[in-house]
Amino acid sequence: MIFCENTASQFGIGVADFGAVVAIVSGRNNFGTRGKLANATKGTSYASKGARAVFGKTKFPLGISLPTWLGGYTPWTARRVMVHNIAPFVGRSIPLIGVIILASDVTQITYRILRDYNTIARGNDKLW
Repeated sequence: MIFCENTASQFGIGVADFGAVVAIVSGRNNFGTRGKLANATKGTSYASKGARAVFGKTKFPLGISLPTWLGGYTPWTARRVMVHNIAPFVGRSIPLIGVIILASDVTQITYRILRDYNTIARGNDKLW
């Protein structure tokens, strides 16, 4: 019951969590594209398409290149790629921000569950 109450109160805020889910879903590469090279990831994401529509081929000033992450949703399948253009950096960072927001929610829920349980529990029943 403590888990249910804390989860409901965390997701009751709504706007940030909804934005995180939208960011993650917009980062899926299920939008069809023209041909790509043999070892390129198939398709593109809606976030990437939107970023390219806004920023076009604009490059970072002073020849700066920043890291982006390519690959799956798990850290084990992702690989780091350096980019010079703003659009791919923004398009690939949007889903990452969503994952960070949801990871923060899970951390806060876990902390509150342990805190609330330990205030109720007695003696050896307490966690940590």
